[in-house]
Amino acid sequence: MTTTLKSRLKDDLTTAIKARDELRSSTLRLTLTAIQKEEVAGESARELSDAEVEKIVAREAKKRREAADAFTKGGRTEQAEREQAEGKVLAEYLPKPLTDDELNALVAEAVQEAAAAGAEGPRAMGAVMKIVNPKVAGRADGGRVSAAVKRRLAG
Repeated sequence: MTTTLKSRLKDDLTTAIKARDELRSSTLRLTLTAIQKEEVAGESARELSDAEVEKIVAREAKKRREAADAFTKGGRTEQAEREQAEGKVLAEYLPKPLTDDELNALVAEAVQEAAAAGAEGPRAMGAVMKIVNPKVAGRADGGRVSAAVKRRLAG
């Protein structure tokens, strides 16, 4: 059987607990709890796919980034650093983020695809986002993607 992302998270949690790595173990524990909640959320409990688990990890990482920003603005640097550290732990389980060049190339491709389908100019935003989002999936923040699309369409 192939190692799933969820079992990797569980194994790493065990390792972190044995190593008394409080930051890593609490971060992984919270993330696994979020995954379990999602698994029992529907009509019947089910095993999540790696892609679904990855989405949850990405969501948890985003929460840490937002919390770190909020703590920084509130002058609570210790908490901000903690959130950033937790975010770094979670980043290890996510695909490598796209560089600006990679993102711009994907956006350019999507704009051409949308134009070929008849969607052009600023009104093409939705069509372009529909094409580009699955290609970017978890490798770039939504705000970054839409900013790149806006720049390209305004181009």
